[in-house]
Amino acid sequence: MNTSVKHIAIFASGRGSNAKKIIEYFRERDKIKVAVIGCNKPGAGVLAIAEENNIAALIIEKEKFFRGNGYVDELKNYKIDLIVLAGFLWKMPSKLLEAFPERIINIHPALLPKYGGKGMYGDVVHETVIKSGEKESGITIHVVDDVYDHGRNVFQITCPVFPGDTPQILAHRIQELEHANYGRVIEEYVKQLYT
Repeated sequence: MNTSVKHIAIFASGRGSNAKKIIEYFRERDKIKVAVIGCNKPGAGVLAIAEENNIAALIIEKEKFFRGNGYVDELKNYKIDLIVLAGFLWKMPSKLLEAFPERIINIHPALLPKYGGKGMYGDVVHETVIKSGEKESGITIHVVDDVYDHGRNVFQITCPVFPGDTPQILAHRIQELEHANYGRVIEEYVKQLYT
């Protein structure tokens, strides 16, 4: 990897637990920096995390995101090399996909290609996995394209689904996998892109 620092943008819509773990992971590293947090919900917990960590926040407004420039200019001003989705629920507009080809990744709380697609997020995913009688679930980190949960898989890891699991119990197990792996996978992916 060349010596320049790579800048990532984290897009999130909620509490920001994954964003927080990613920020903590890269605080100790000098090759990758979280430059900005993008959020489409004013008042979301992730914005407080950005403030606590002195990271710029970008409020993403729907009209500009989908019918404007997709915030490409703003992201370029922050010298963004990779966009990381961490619980960001809007589909990426074509302008962003064109500006950041292969440079937008997402984490999904199930094993793709199963249990993905529009509306498959949060407890809905875990409920569907449990109702389907799966013996394991896990996380998938994948490249984002113009179809929900469709792009090439970068990383998967599994965990068991136990009899008696509720969606909330399974969600907790999945979140532990997310927190343990997302930062490291981002780091490896950036090395692959820029080596």
